[in-house]
Amino acid sequence: MRKLLYSAVLAGATLVSCSSDDDSLNPEGENNLNVPATYNFERDNVSSVNFSGQTTRLQMTGEILSNFNDFDNNSEELLLNMFSNENSPFEDASLNESSKSVKSKVAASNFYFSTNTVESTEIKNDFESYISGQMNMVKPNKDQLAEPGVAGQIGDDGSTRYVNAKGLEYNQAFAKGLIGALLLDQTLNNYLSVAVLDEGDNRANNDAGITEDGKAYTTMEHKWDEAYGYVYGDPSIPAADPNSVLNDNDDALLFKYMGRVENDEDFAGIANETFEAFKTGRAAIVAGDYSTRNEQIEIIRENLSKIIGIRAVYYLQNGKNAIENQNYGAAFHDLSEGFGFIYSLRFTHNPATGAPYVSKPQIDTIIDQLLAGNGFWDVTPEMLDTMSEEIAAGFDFSVEEAAE
Repeated sequence: MRKLLYSAVLAGATLVSCSSDDDSLNPEGENNLNVPATYNFERDNVSSVNFSGQTTRLQMTGEILSNFNDFDNNSEELLLNMFSNENSPFEDASLNESSKSVKSKVAASNFYFSTNTVESTEIKNDFESYISGQMNMVKPNKDQLAEPGVAGQIGDDGSTRYVNAKGLEYNQAFAKGLIGALLLDQTLNNYLSVAVLDEGDNRANNDAGITEDGKAYTTMEHKWDEAYGYVYGDPSIPAADPNSVLNDNDDALLFKYMGRVENDEDFAGIANETFEAFKTGRAAIVAGDYSTRNEQIEIIRENLSKIIGIRAVYYLQNGKNAIENQNYGAAFHDLSEGFGFIYSLRFTHNPATGAPYVSKPQIDTIIDQLLAGNGFWDVTPEMLDTMSEEIAAGFDFSVEEAAE
């Protein structure tokens, strides 16, 4: 895997412990990048980093997920209200007071969905259908053993899983699908898109050091930070030095699976490379070096997309192994997680093509195959191998590498 090489990308760059946004363009017109050791950027001794909106949406998502299988205390109405932030649904009062919601940012990127509102609406409807299915189909059968065509519970090595009539866990489809439809889409296809970063007078204002009213950051700096926040913004993650807790945090979304992929020796280094790209891109914005900024965007898009592809294959292969051992509870759990990551492939971004690494028709076909007939009850190891190979072929890793 390609490693981030400062000598090639940032010739002459100086590593320092902090960066001042006051250092924009030097008199000679040549940019000096001051890439900090941690994600700390300041203007006039005040932090110029802010991604509170992203943290709020991650907290909202966390509360939704924690309530998905709580059949005794939750309803379809409550979970749908959490998704759209209506009627004060959250236990955390600060979330109820927020004007933000999870639903409003699902499949809402400038790059993929600004002129594709039909698909955006369909995707939002998918997530609401997972909530409705959980409460209207699974909940009434929560004490019944699942079987082909019948929703209910199924054992998994001491754990109880709740599946629909096709063996799918709606909570896993919701969580893993949201990694793509919310986090990946907003990060790669919205805030890191040139159309958003350079919108209007953003570049001229950034060059002139003109900040947003009453804020310590330029609009372009803030857009970059918002992308950063969707990856690293969970409150359990130290904002400045996230990789220090890569395997010891409460995040249940993208950052968690970055840690899982980092722990695979075939992909070791991906977490640090991504973090360095975020820091370097932010420093490049400070310096007005938009060529270097765009190089970092490509690195981030490639790495975060790859995490989705790797985990999709990983769970399909785990599901295959469990089916071969006739452990259907474990198999359906893995396949449910795999289903969510396959759904998230739609929001990956190949910087070489400007499109997902696996095409939408391919993704739709795989999902249709997984859910055909009795769904997971009918899936065979051979089918899962074929799907795995098709996904891996869109990236630069093998099924064997991802399956470990």
